[in-house]
Amino acid sequence: MIFIPRQESFQCGHCGADVQPLKKGSCRNHCPQCLYSKHVDEVGPGDRASICHGLMEPIGIEQKGQEFMICHRCTTCGILRRNKSAPDDDGDTMIRVMQEQTGGITTSDHRSWGS
Repeated sequence: MIFIPRQESFQCGHCGADVQPLKKGSCRNHCPQCLYSKHVDEVGPGDRASICHGLMEPIGIEQKGQEFMICHRCTTCGILRRNKSAPDDDGDTMIRVMQEQTGGITTSDHRSWGS
């Protein structure tokens, strides 16, 4: 899988927050306030090859070892993706997404999820 590290600031397409790159750790790919992302990658993180560019709505949270993954669904094309949470993600928003999660997301569901 392709992984192109990008440390870029951006304005959230959902809530309008000015989002800065993470100071330590992985590359940020979602808004820490509302947890929305944007469908810009196609084959792997950082490739910026998607022509969709729809908003990625946070639809669930799952735990993978010691990490939490935010599960997103594109509001335009419906593709599903998982992304690592960041240390500064809003805790109340994470809890709200977990509470709104319907049907649960289990390990067996991962067959249809991209990384």
